[in-house]
Amino acid sequence: MSVKLSKFVIAAIASTSMMGFGGFAHADSTTDIVNALVMKGVLTEEEGALLTKGHSGETAAAKKEKDSTVHSAGKMAIRGYLQVRNTALLGGENSNKGINLWSDRSVGNVYSMADKDKNIIIRRARVIISGSAGDRLDYYIQPDFASSASGTNNLAQLRDYYGDLNITKDKVHRVRVGQSKVPYGFENLQSSQNRLALDRADSFNSAVRDERDLGAFYYYTPDNVQKLFKEIQDAGLKHSGNYGMFGLGAYNGQGANQQDLNSNYHVVARATYPWKTESGQIYEAGIQGYKGKYVRSTSAYKRDASQTVSSSISVTPDQGCSAAGCKDERVGISFMMYPMPFGLQGEWNWGKTPGLEVGEGGLSGDLNTTLAGTQAFTKGKIASRNLNGGYIQTMYKIDHVKIGDTDSTVIPFVRWQYFDGYSKAEANSPQNKVNDWEMGAEWQIAPEVELVAYYHHMHRSNLVTGANSATTNPSGKADYERFKADAIRVQLQYNF
Repeated sequence: MSVKLSKFVIAAIASTSMMGFGGFAHADSTTDIVNALVMKGVLTEEEGALLTKGHSGETAAAKKEKDSTVHSAGKMAIRGYLQVRNTALLGGENSNKGINLWSDRSVGNVYSMADKDKNIIIRRARVIISGSAGDRLDYYIQPDFASSASGTNNLAQLRDYYGDLNITKDKVHRVRVGQSKVPYGFENLQSSQNRLALDRADSFNSAVRDERDLGAFYYYTPDNVQKLFKEIQDAGLKHSGNYGMFGLGAYNGQGANQQDLNSNYHVVARATYPWKTESGQIYEAGIQGYKGKYVRSTSAYKRDASQTVSSSISVTPDQGCSAAGCKDERVGISFMMYPMPFGLQGEWNWGKTPGLEVGEGGLSGDLNTTLAGTQAFTKGKIASRNLNGGYIQTMYKIDHVKIGDTDSTVIPFVRWQYFDGYSKAEANSPQNKVNDWEMGAEWQIAPEVELVAYYHHMHRSNLVTGANSATTNPSGKADYERFKADAIRVQLQYNF
């Protein structure tokens, strides 16, 4: 074969291999062509080896590029859960006039103030998209399709949207930026998908609106702690999730999906440590605190059961804080003895927060149009005030319960919660006094289905306002009054 023809054939084969007729599948056909030309004497063995070697190098480079592309795409997982609730108030309609539980719209009756969605409700409808985009970035997106606003239910609202920058590939050091849970408290961080009680305790849940905010948080989790966290989670022991053995961060401070109203950041720090004894029992203890300034919102409210709010009567509270906000700071302790089978969980916190005292503030003048005689009306005053409160919960995990043909888990529990404080995120940051008992059980029918039912004795402040006339509020109660009520509360949860 002439040298000119040989070079032409070599160039043709090389250009063909570079045109991309099918990537890796094309590699074998190119090698077969080269071998056939060598056998027919068109190419020498040296020329054939040169072509095969060159093409092998191109194939290896292409494979490496493809592997890199697949790796950068990472992995994605989609899951979710649905919670449907129903509440039956005990004691009859007349004895429960004006009853509201601000965290659950299913608690109430025809006499309840505002927020009148009683009977069956969808409490949460979450879809969670999570994954990685390589070794350095993990992401988490969670909308909720059961939010409510202005009397409309089942609206979509963002809960979480953040990325974790893994400073080290082993995820010992990472930084989370976006809207996520603020690392304050154990139960606040515990997903409602895992929690036994239907609602978080007011004493800790009042710290951060919807438990979330926009911010940046650094988490340090040594490898041994990561492994123990995973063991707790895999065993279904009601873990709070991996929010680091130590966490430190700064966040806006007004709560999830809220505009920031000052130039002040809230700063939070949390340390928690899990350990396992020789008997196999796992414990966890932690301490946390935060500090910042909170800008409270105000609105008109009823100070007397017979009073109606009108434009001629000022009932907006006086302000005892600057435009930058009220002092907002807390410190709390947490303890968890995981249910193996007996468990004990408790938290307590102390601090200062914006709060309304109805006995303070200026006078709004004459109310003789609504009350007998001429009376002075005290508007109330919002200022930074002390708080303290917490909860204690016992539980017992019973596995392999045979009900029908199920191999299920039942966890009976008892919880007491106490709070002498204020709910800063509600309009006027009203005083919130709570002394509640809950007693019931969670039945894990299967990994995809759970049923919770319990008795709830409520002795607390009514934080729901907005129905301020005899036609819309026939309860005969003023806003923010304390009430007592007993209820049977039920929730069905689907995990998918």
